[in-house]
Amino acid sequence: MPQKSPARLSEVTLDEASIGHAGSDIEHERATAIWDLIEDNSFVPCGDPEEGPYHLHISLMDNRLVLDIKRENGEPVVQHHLSLTPFRKVVKDYFLICESYYAAIRTSSPSQIEAIDMGRRGAHNDGSELLRERLKGKVEIDFDTARRLFTLICALHWKG
Repeated sequence: MPQKSPARLSEVTLDEASIGHAGSDIEHERATAIWDLIEDNSFVPCGDPEEGPYHLHISLMDNRLVLDIKRENGEPVVQHHLSLTPFRKVVKDYFLICESYYAAIRTSSPSQIEAIDMGRRGAHNDGSELLRERLKGKVEIDFDTARRLFTLICALHWKG
């Protein structure tokens, strides 16, 4: 088995106080998103003289996504606060397309389902690019890591 790069996340946790628990389906989505993110990612805080791996603790505070990055030994590296406002439209659009997709699975033709799925992937890509843009100069992530992290952000169903 190939050794994983140290420029990565080795643990991702969610703040129970600010994010809270959700129903079993959403908790499953969150756990799956975290597992996918940890399994394959590229993550480097800009300007960090060391390589990682890193632990990421995610919380919500005052309509902001808080990314608290630490070393595996618990030593703080950096904390970034990202406004959730720029994500609202793309996340709303993504959820609407997902609802259409799940409804189409039951009643639509394969070509209609495929067209909706392409829209769903496109909205997901838009959210991933927005996330990379918002993290520019803060954290270097590749596109696949941005996709996985955006999936987790969607699974949080933040308040507000």
